[in-house]
Order: sequence, then C-alpha cells, then structure tokens
Amino acid sequence: MDTAFGNYEDRWLSQAKVLSEALPYMRRYSDETVVIKYGGNAMIDDDLARFFARDIVLLRQVGLNPIVVHGGGPQIGSMLERLGVESEFVDGLRVTTEESVAVVEMVLAGSINKQIVNNINEAGGRAAGLCGKDGRLIRAERLKRKTRDTESNIERVLDLGLVGEPSHIDPHILESFEHSDITPVIAPIGVGPNGETLNINADTVAGALAAALGAKRLMMLTDVSGVLDPDGELISDMTTEEALAGIDSGVISGGMIPKVETCLDAVKNGVEAAVISDGRVPHAILVELFTAGGAGTLIQRA
Repeated sequence: MDTAFGNYEDRWLSQAKVLSEALPYMRRYSDETVVIKYGGNAMIDDDLARFFARDIVLLRQVGLNPIVVHGGGPQIGSMLERLGVESEFVDGLRVTTEESVAVVEMVLAGSINKQIVNNINEAGGRAAGLCGKDGRLIRAERLKRKTRDTESNIERVLDLGLVGEPSHIDPHILESFEHSDITPVIAPIGVGPNGETLNINADTVAGALAAALGAKRLMMLTDVSGVLDPDGELISDMTTEEALAGIDSGVISGGMIPKVETCLDAVKNGVEAAVISDGRVPHAILVELFTAGGAGTLIQRA
C-alpha cells in the first residue's frame, strides 16, 4: 500500500471512529436545549471564535437546540474609555450610570452580538441576535449588594446604578426558535420595573434562561479549566453537596464562587447538569457533550 495513502486511510478511520463513538451522545441530546455562556478569550480570539461558531452549527445540525448567551466586559470597558465616559467602581464592581448603560447596550446588543451572529451564519448556520428587551424576554430588578466596612464592621447596601438581576424570564420568543434552524444569540440586557435598561451579568442570565427553559445542560465557557482541587488538579465531577462543601471549605474561592453558585441555582431549578469548561480549548463544547471524558467540571444532583 502506498505510504501516503496509508496515512490518509489511518486518518479517515480515526475520524470515522470518533464519529461512531459520538453517536450515542448525539442521540442522548437530540431535541434537548443546551444553554451556553460564551465569553472570555474564547470570544476575542479569532480562531477560537470560528471554532465556536462551527460547533454551534454542528449542534443544531445533529438535533440539539443551542442557545448562546454572551458577555463583553472588556469590550465595554474599552468603548467607555474611547468615548471618555468615566467608570466608578465600588468593591470591584462597575457602577452603571444612565450615560454608561447606553454604551453597554450599544456594545452588548450591537457590535458584539452581531459579530457572533455573523460568525455562526458564516459557518453555515442561521443565527438571530436578541437581548432581554425583545419580547420582554428578561425582566429584571435592580441589583443591591451588601458590603461590610472593614473598620467599623457596619453593613451597608451598595447601589450599583442600572445593574440588574433577572426577576422573570418569558421564554415565549425563544420557544418560537426551538423547532426552527435558527440559533438565538442573547445579549444580557434586561428591562427594569419602570421600563429602564438594566445591565445584567451574563453568567446569571445564562443560568436563569437554562432554568426557565428546562435545559438539559448549562455550559459556562470560562478562562480556566474548571474547579480545581487543593493540588491544582481539575475536579471533573461534583455533586451539588460537594460543590457547596467546596465553597464552605475555601476549595472554591474568588471568581469561581459566583460561577459555581450560578450552576447550583440552575440545577436546583430543574437543569439536569451544569458544567464549567475552559473556552480556550478548541471544540470544548463538543468534547463535553459528545465524549465520555467531557471537559471541565460537571455539577449535578447526587
């Protein structure tokens, strides 16, 4: 046999084997909804962005109903700086003013959202951009955070301005996409009690949508490999009880805490499982859904 042809044949057989092994997982998720939070380096790296778009198209083609929720914190900060809009931070959290929320909406529901939509369309799919205002998809309340003064030990409430958290999800507009070939791409903007625009954390929106839609999976693409143990090794599976214990013990700390809490809330409210995966890994979505090993940390009920 010709050596070159033999090499090609080995590669084809290897690809066929991968597809064959993925088939049971594809059947498991057929007609199921998967909510994917997309952000970080996966969104700003051109190659990773193309891989992501192709993966979303593949999910739709094999019968899944993917819903994408995206962030955009760095892009918002960059645009505010370019426009000369000053940002105030309280305890590390950006205060969203009337002036800055217009920029937030322009960046999230405009340039970022449409770029992701275009990437998916260019990859051969069909995508449509939305935000929480469309069809009153996301109604929200203003977010109040409590903090404690380190010197006086007095607790006070932080007013973050036009920052919100979901109070009600109306999935009607998303249900209209479910049996189509269109993938919704959602910017985390909500409608406040008085019709005002509220900026919402994208992780929180993804978790709330997953729960409201009864999603099979919530996938959080991040810039870390997942939850790590004290030795720095990835924890591939956790029960909700183990995740809570990890927070209490300090194994789960810093910025990982709100991500795990979002996963816990989603699972508590009906999502079968949630996973925190490294979006910097090409095709992390496919590895998680269609292989035995998965990618990242899977959190589910015991």
